[in-house]
Amino acid sequence: MMGVGKSTLGKMVAKKLNLTFIDTDVNIEEKCSMKISEIFKKEGEKFFRMEEEKEVLKSLKKNNCVIALGGGAFLNKAVRNYILKYGISVWLDVDLKVLSKRVKWNNKRPLVDKKNSQKKIKELYAQRKNIYKLANYKINCNKSDKENILEKIITCYEIQ
Repeated sequence: MMGVGKSTLGKMVAKKLNLTFIDTDVNIEEKCSMKISEIFKKEGEKFFRMEEEKEVLKSLKKNNCVIALGGGAFLNKAVRNYILKYGISVWLDVDLKVLSKRVKWNNKRPLVDKKNSQKKIKELYAQRKNIYKLANYKINCNKSDKENILEKIITCYEIQ
């Protein structure tokens, strides 16, 4: 889900395990020479999701890396099936109130605007949680600091 810390924690995990870090949203922005919010405005969500699928599947073919996906990427069946077959997936779950606070100050979220953020986040979470539950691991990030979450994620990698 957006705002849970995928990029921040992904970088930390990659550094700790001496792996390459890939943020698929950043790669899409670089490829399209636009921020995600601009891509949504100018090209639409459908275009973005097609670019996202291509970028994620390309990234998943690389070895020895940690990949931070956009919040909607795991909803794509082709992406999800590839991850579940060849990778390790971790759902970072955060309370909706915490998400609302994090998303309010960040205007880079094209699916949420400041006026309806809490309602929209609640809707997105309700739509997505049953798909997110398919991840190999779920980590509750509500009461943990970054270092604690980092250790939990690394444990998921070590189990595999």
